[in-house]
Amino acid sequence: MTDSRRMPNGSSTNTEQSETRYLQHDATLVVDEHVSLTLGSDSLVIVESKETHAIALYNALNAELSPAGLTVTYAKPVTKHDVSVTALRYPIVHEQKEDVEAWVSKLLDLAYLDAKRKKKLKVIVNPYGGKGTALHLYQKYAAPVFAAAQCQVDLEVTKHRGHATEIAEKIDINAYDAIVCCSGDGLPYEVFNGLGKKPNAQEALAKVAVAMIPCGSGNAMAWNLCGTGSVSVAALAIAKGYHTPLDLVSITQGNTRTLSFLSQSFGIVADSDLGTDNIRWMGAHRFTYGFLVRLMRRTIYPCDLAVKVEISDKEAIKEHYRTYANMEPLKRTPESIAKLPPGLPQLKYGTVMDKLPDDWAVIPGETMGNFYAGNMAIVSKDTNFFPASVPCDGMMDIVTIDGNTSRAESLKMMLEIADGGFFDMPDVEVRKATAYRLVPREKEGYISVDGEQVPFEAFQVEIHKGLGTVLSKSGHLYETGGPR
Repeated sequence: MTDSRRMPNGSSTNTEQSETRYLQHDATLVVDEHVSLTLGSDSLVIVESKETHAIALYNALNAELSPAGLTVTYAKPVTKHDVSVTALRYPIVHEQKEDVEAWVSKLLDLAYLDAKRKKKLKVIVNPYGGKGTALHLYQKYAAPVFAAAQCQVDLEVTKHRGHATEIAEKIDINAYDAIVCCSGDGLPYEVFNGLGKKPNAQEALAKVAVAMIPCGSGNAMAWNLCGTGSVSVAALAIAKGYHTPLDLVSITQGNTRTLSFLSQSFGIVADSDLGTDNIRWMGAHRFTYGFLVRLMRRTIYPCDLAVKVEISDKEAIKEHYRTYANMEPLKRTPESIAKLPPGLPQLKYGTVMDKLPDDWAVIPGETMGNFYAGNMAIVSKDTNFFPASVPCDGMMDIVTIDGNTSRAESLKMMLEIADGGFFDMPDVEVRKATAYRLVPREKEGYISVDGEQVPFEAFQVEIHKGLGTVLSKSGHLYETGGPR
């Protein structure tokens, strides 16, 4: 595995190709005349009888000295996409004890850097996730990683829809570092909304991170924060993850207010997702199938749309991304969290029931083909729909595409998403925004919030900078390369 945390811009360092730089003279532990263990800048180098191999420090989970000797536990890559817990054991003589203890302390400092060790995790499993295999996937691939990292785990299986919201609403925020959802993106949506119902909602959302073990069809949260759809690799990323502030958005429909962490869609994306529930057995492919069917029909989704635009020029959006990427990661202190006011933040722009603010831009929506607002970059595997999205800039990314765009151009757009060319296509309108209001003109259809269906009626959205918290691999950026 590579460690994307060690570069300030979130890019990865390949430990196999990088030149190991030794730290100090005491970074080498000689176990016996045939074995030495040396701490490099990003790897543990092991020399045994003239044979040398390295373990990425990111993969090191624990090291401890016991009467039986020194044990180093790590996540060993076993396939291209999976890891398995493995241990190295070496006998130690009594005279070495002090040196070994100092070496172990240094190894763990380098392995975890500023990440919280021995995290206290509330693990919530959706038993229907992963086609009914979520609990099995967690127990077989994630639980051993958490155990090796000495995480304290409290496991609970959901019994009904909305159960995760109830769990999060009642949770003791001082008892856990994070809530880990073994599911698709539906469970994190419930958890954020459960934390948002607490009397001390802002403190709860800032203090307790939300994370995902990917057991659904889209698994966007895991792809964005952990860079993987693998259960074992996501578990490793969570064990090593940094508490990272995340923008959340408030959505109002009538007198109802909910929170969203991922995206809102109206038009062909929502229709292709929610309108294909009858072919859920196809997994992620059902979305592609639904998209192509609707594309061939040249479907349009008329609406009234108004947006509080902050940046509308694509080059300016790219520059904004680069500036953010080079900033120091935002960190909270326990003192700042304790001072947060109770409840959710006040709505700056009111609700969908209020008068439309004068400084919002009215966007023509008579022939809307696709409206997609994103708070994370990746919406599913290989679908980096919002490449300029970052976790905590106080803005959401809005993409609109006219429904009269030719079929050929629409197909090209779909193909260009994976290749990174989608953002720059002329027919793709991209805006950074802080709020918007969308009013469907038809009586029936689909609106998706974080992949969940909400009533087909007018809704208004505004963003709250850093309201939520997640565990991320980099502590700063999503696991993407940003816009080209």
